[in-house]
Parts: sequence; C-alpha cells; structure tokens
Amino acid sequence: MSPSAANPPRVLVVDDEQIIADTLKLILDRNGFQASAAYDGFEAIDLARESTPDVLLCDVIMPGLNGIEVAIQIRAIHPGCRVFLLSGQAAVEDLLRNARMRGYDFDILIKPIHPTELLKLLG
Repeated sequence: MSPSAANPPRVLVVDDEQIIADTLKLILDRNGFQASAAYDGFEAIDLARESTPDVLLCDVIMPGLNGIEVAIQIRAIHPGCRVFLLSGQAAVEDLLRNARMRGYDFDILIKPIHPTELLKLLG
C-alpha cells in the first residue's frame, strides 16, 4: 500500500495520549498518507463511520474502550481495513487471546515504534 498523491491511503490513528496520536498523524501526513487522529475508542469509531480508513493504527490500553474492541468494531464497519495495534505493555496478551477466540487476529507493534519502521510496515 504505497502512498500515492492521487489516492493516498487513509490511516486512522488512535491513542489516548494526544501527543502520540498527533505525532504519528504528522509523520504519516508528511509521508504521503492521509491521516486522522482520535483520542479515544468512541471517537475513533465515529470517525471510521464518517470515512473509510484503509489502516487502523490503535493503542491497545485506553480508558473506556480498549484498542482491541475498537479494532473489532471498525473491522465490522470496514472489513478490508488493515489493523495494527500499538502497545507498550505486556498485559495485552490476555486481550489478544480473547480476540483470537472471537475470530480476530491483529498485528501488535511495540511502542515506541520508530517512524521508519512504521512507514515500512504501512508501505
């Protein structure tokens, strides 16, 4: 999914730490993607309903609605959306196991992720 000027991939970045979401959005925008940021799971789902993200880049541990639940709900709306979950915590393994038992398998990226590595994964 290489970015092209004519049809840049749309990436929805979700992190309850606003500085992280905004920084990732800025990096993606400057590298040919069309990124938007949400700061909680409910906002992310609302944004996904308004537009069709090609990629979801979502923190796992967030208050209210965790990233796995966000990913499941966005996949239900947009089945073709690629999902990358971000986590700096080892506690996500139980959440991932639960999601796998429900038929969902998501890639986990360990925070902090270097921008070069992120762009390579998305490209």
